[in-house]
Amino acid sequence: MTRPSAKEIDPADTEHRELGKGLLEEDMGPSSATAHLYRGEIHRMTFWRERLDRTTNWAVVVISAILTWAFSRPQAPHYILLIGIATLAVFLAIEARRYRGYDIWRSRVRKLQENVFAYGLDPSAGMPDPNWREKLSQDYRTPTIKITPEEAIAHRLRRIYLPLFTVLLAAWVVRITVFSPESWAVSAAIGGIPGEAVIVLVVLFYVGTAIVALRPRTWHAKGELRSKNLRK
Repeated sequence: MTRPSAKEIDPADTEHRELGKGLLEEDMGPSSATAHLYRGEIHRMTFWRERLDRTTNWAVVVISAILTWAFSRPQAPHYILLIGIATLAVFLAIEARRYRGYDIWRSRVRKLQENVFAYGLDPSAGMPDPNWREKLSQDYRTPTIKITPEEAIAHRLRRIYLPLFTVLLAAWVVRITVFSPESWAVSAAIGGIPGEAVIVLVVLFYVGTAIVALRPRTWHAKGELRSKNLRK
């Protein structure tokens, strides 16, 4: 039997087979360097995930305190809830910034999972991305943020902040209608700012956040679970 010539062997295909070879055998697996690399990226991703959770926790605590104070007595001004909306917007901006950093590490973890571990477990499925080595190498040489601020804000709005904004909006509407003997147009006023102007600003803000969160887009965040299809 003649051995295949060097031209007949695809070096990239050989490297991929060797990297995933023996993944399920007790005494073998991905190279030690790859395993340590994956463990390190998991640690970084977890650290940034905890930073996201801390921001969310603080946002929930602050909003809970504002809601409690706003409805604790009839004389409490309604604009404290608008201050809560502004505070929540600040938390959203901070969390979106952290989410962009978190996506850097998560995208690397997903690239290793898709092209090393998934391939090693089932090589018959083929390589999802034949150029993943070059892309990962370039990312290590020049780390870059992979998603825009708007996409990061949209992610956090969909997951956390849009429901929180909705709760504050509902509380504000109740505060200027049910808890006020005057008409909503009068009770919504803040100092010299007419109530109609305040209402228009609030409506514009909520329409803007809804558009950012729900408009169709091409998502670039790696590994987001956006599909609602269940595995059979």
